[in-house]
Amino acid sequence: MIRIAAVGDVHLGEDARGLLRPALENLPEHADVLLLAGDLTRHGTLDEARVVADEFADLAVPVVAVLGNHDYHGNVPDDITKLLEDSGMRVLEGDAVTLSLDGGTLGVAGVKGFGGGFAGKCASNFGEPEMKAFVEHTIERAERLREALASLDTDVKVALTHYSPIPETLRGEPPEIYPFLGCYQLGEVIDACDVDIALHGHAHFGCEQGVTPGGTRVRNVAQPVIRSAYACYCLDPVTAG
Repeated sequence: MIRIAAVGDVHLGEDARGLLRPALENLPEHADVLLLAGDLTRHGTLDEARVVADEFADLAVPVVAVLGNHDYHGNVPDDITKLLEDSGMRVLEGDAVTLSLDGGTLGVAGVKGFGGGFAGKCASNFGEPEMKAFVEHTIERAERLREALASLDTDVKVALTHYSPIPETLRGEPPEIYPFLGCYQLGEVIDACDVDIALHGHAHFGCEQGVTPGGTRVRNVAQPVIRSAYACYCLDPVTAG
């Protein structure tokens, strides 16, 4: 059995140092790995990222993350990524990592993702250059996730994103903002790539559980949704896939 702890949207600021750490001290008793689904900072500054690094360092389990839109706000996502990786975390953006755990091998493919909407209510790659650029970025991020997932040959395969791959886990959010919370392209990739579970954040007022059109489990692990330091999911390599 592989035990996955996950959380997103912790939005740590400089005044949050030490607040999350006590809840993480016993993490190895409950999980083999911690996955972070983006929006780790409030405004995407390096000072906030240092708080994130301190909170999640030396947990005795691997920590794998993607960044979220808040982490991009300060226009230094590469610097944030380096800072977090220097602290021992692995930050994914269109790539993947394989972890050898007691319960088997775990592959995590990660990408921030982007908006665009869902079937019947989505933006199209047509018209003004600005609209085409928006949709092209959505498509490009989804293809990066596809490539990362395809590179994995593991007992359990996880797709880790910030934006949602389905509308179901957005229930509770105003429907008008669904196009800014996720896109169907991510869900299509997940269904095409034999994923065992997909984890995302971003939707603070959404709900935790959903499935893709192809039946893949999706979990919204935004902290305002799970209302805890992390949620745990157990996957059996024998039945996974």
